[in-house]
Amino acid sequence: MWTRIKSWALVFWRTMRRPSVHYSLGFLTLGGFIAGVIFWGAFNTALEATNTEAFCTGCHEMRDNVFQELKTTIHYTNRSGVRATCPDCHVPHDWTDKIARKMQASKEVWGKIFGTIDTREKFLDHRLELAEHEWTRLKANDSLECRNCHNYTSMDLTRQSSRAAEIHKRWLGSGEKTCIDCHKGIAHHLPDMAGIPQG
Repeated sequence: MWTRIKSWALVFWRTMRRPSVHYSLGFLTLGGFIAGVIFWGAFNTALEATNTEAFCTGCHEMRDNVFQELKTTIHYTNRSGVRATCPDCHVPHDWTDKIARKMQASKEVWGKIFGTIDTREKFLDHRLELAEHEWTRLKANDSLECRNCHNYTSMDLTRQSSRAAEIHKRWLGSGEKTCIDCHKGIAHHLPDMAGIPQG
């Protein structure tokens, strides 16, 4: 049996190395195109499968900690029925930004494998560090995920409280600050902020 497998592998390798005698360039091009479409479809399917709330809450670390907090906020339940899911806030919509974020998220998978936050106590111990990573990411991209739903140019400042309207006009309108500068803890509980400068 082993000899047969070895001989088949040898024939396959020789065939793959030999210039094409039996197949036309058109056939090989078409085959490559079809293989590319299949690969791209499988890649995109896998990418979108990992971009769902069901996937995000598939591990108990997220389901039992931050997802439970999200359920108590206006981003989860509100009078209009519009709801933000995990990827809406944590994964950019543009393809190149999304791929970069997915590569970043591989560190989170590493943490899952090695149990960095596999208990509530460990999660709370790392909460500030995790939050700071996310705040830094949102600050760097000008709160891109927030702005997918909350666009300053579409805000009706007359329907906001005078304080909120004034702050939005002063800081968002001028571009001096971004959403995450003021709205930390909007969808999840804040970590212990003692000794952390606010602003």
